Amino acid sequence: MIRDLITKNRCYRRFHQEVQIDRKILEELVDLARLSSSPGNLQPLRYVLSCDAERNALIFKHLKWAAYLEDWQGPKEGERPSAYIIILGDRNLSPFVDWDLGIALQSIRLGAIEKGIGGCPIASMDKERLLEALSIPREYEILVVLALGRPNETVMIDKVGPDGDIRYWRDNQGIHHVPKRSLDDLIIG
Repeated sequence: MIRDLITKNRCYRRFHQEVQIDRKILEELVDLARLSSSPGNLQPLRYVLSCDAERNALIFKHLKWAAYLEDWQGPKEGERPSAYIIILGDRNLSPFVDWDLGIALQSIRLGAIEKGIGGCPIASMDKERLLEALSIPREYEILVVLALGRPNETVMIDKVGPDGDIRYWRDNQGIHHVPKRSLDDLIIG
């Protein structure tokens, strides 16, 4: 069961924008992060939730999408996320913010995929302008923006080819391919 959730838990970048995600669902997902491990139990993460179309549009304009897809500027209107969870860190509270981020992000994404919601963590953005646009207090750093919505694309896991290229790509039918190294390549002892 967990293997199925992890396999389905891909980075979706195109969504059914008209399928709304209720704030209560976003709160449930953040609650999974809250209940997850935190190094030293310092709990340095904070969250900004958005499921409002106007606020979503404000967030969207500060994001940079899919660096490997050089000719693609991100999802078009109608395929954009219907919700966001912005994960913030307080580095004054904990030196382990990045550890907390990884744990929380995986918990949130697994909870989302269990509900049929796909997500894409985005770390490439204009953080300063997004902080200003959302009036986020300066003691917090934007770590990642998690775009969420009902997936509107197929994502397939492929084996890394003989050339070793791990870059994701889209085929002529718009199927998103994600090359993964083999288990034998990862285990070295």
